[in-house]
Amino acid sequence: MSPNDTVQADRRHSDRFPIEREVRYRVLNKRGGDEGGDGKTLNISSSGVLFTTEHMLLPGRRMELSISWPAQLNNKCALKLVARGRVVRFEKGRAAIEIQQYEFRTASVGSAAAANPGAGRPQLVH
Repeated sequence: MSPNDTVQADRRHSDRFPIEREVRYRVLNKRGGDEGGDGKTLNISSSGVLFTTEHMLLPGRRMELSISWPAQLNNKCALKLVARGRVVRFEKGRAAIEIQQYEFRTASVGSAAAANPGAGRPQLVH
């Protein structure tokens, strides 16, 4: 395999980092019925997330993920990464989404906002 073949075989544009964090997700649909679940991230890049799921997530579906973030704001306030995007791949209990929009929000442990990634107002946006 030549170096050019390797570049063509891997179409990713961003480096992926093996980060395992708790994730909550919900499928965004126009009919109003939310589907959602929990899982763990397997790797994250600036353009996508690979995570585990017990549900079959069809490519093309719009989703919102809420990922517990390892860093804290001012070393005392928990953060979560809330990302929206589309499912680009699903196989064997793993789904990959392409991130189209993201923001960091403060996360309060045990609150309704932490349990529902769409609830609450953003405190810190990037």
